[in-house]
Amino acid sequence: MRLAFLGPAGTYGEQAALKLAALEGLAVELVPKSGIGAVIQAVAAGDCAAAVVPVENSVEGGVTSCLDALWEHQGIRVARALVLPIRHALVGSGPLQGISEVLSHPQALAQCNQWLAQNLGTALQLPTSSTAEAARLVRGSRFRAAIASRQAALEHGLEVLAYPVNDVPGNCTRFLLLRRGASQLDGPMASLAFSLRANRPGALLEALTCFSRHGLNMTRIESRPSKRALGEYIFFVDLELGDGAAPAEQALAALEPLCENLVLFGAFPLTNLAAEEGTPPGE
Repeated sequence: MRLAFLGPAGTYGEQAALKLAALEGLAVELVPKSGIGAVIQAVAAGDCAAAVVPVENSVEGGVTSCLDALWEHQGIRVARALVLPIRHALVGSGPLQGISEVLSHPQALAQCNQWLAQNLGTALQLPTSSTAEAARLVRGSRFRAAIASRQAALEHGLEVLAYPVNDVPGNCTRFLLLRRGASQLDGPMASLAFSLRANRPGALLEALTCFSRHGLNMTRIESRPSKRALGEYIFFVDLELGDGAAPAEQALAALEPLCENLVLFGAFPLTNLAAEEGTPPGE
């Protein structure tokens, strides 16, 4: 099975892909892609049978490029979720004192903002498509360093200049395993998105009441602009399905008439390595 992930080798996405494949009992060929949109496009177009993408970080919140691509490529379901602890390192080929540029994915830079301000306050921060891509780009440079995993340092022949450098010790990211096919409500967690028919007082409250009325707890709600008009939003919601599929089915039946578009990404199991292990694989 071809499994797309945010590459190149050494990303946290690769770690998550290997763990999710093992949890599902899948023999996979990992296919690195440049950009989260390209990862989701790979499974939507049938180039890959599955894909792994980051959807939410405990420090920086939702990964907006993932949410936007999920809404755009409907017909994809969430098969499983994984919470992976994130421990960033500053990696490079030169001494820490000589670093004047730090490269990484924008989320990783934000997750290390305080450390960078205290230790490399004058260094220019440059965004890249992934943490491992940043590691690849700084290889051989005496003045550039990357924020990436220690695995990325090994993959790209770099030294670990400082570890850990993330501001919050409990930093973790939730990854999704995506596959094509019809979604269903058989699982402990469910994810969906909707846009409302009318922008009027109480419209969102009325929609969310559909969940509370049927005893469904929301574990996340996030809005993204529809990109069609200012003030028009898409709402992404995660739910706990404690009492089986019936309450969720009833809630969705009540919600649908209120929505212009309603997309169910499916129900799925979630494995929390942050709670179970406390450290990321390989650390």
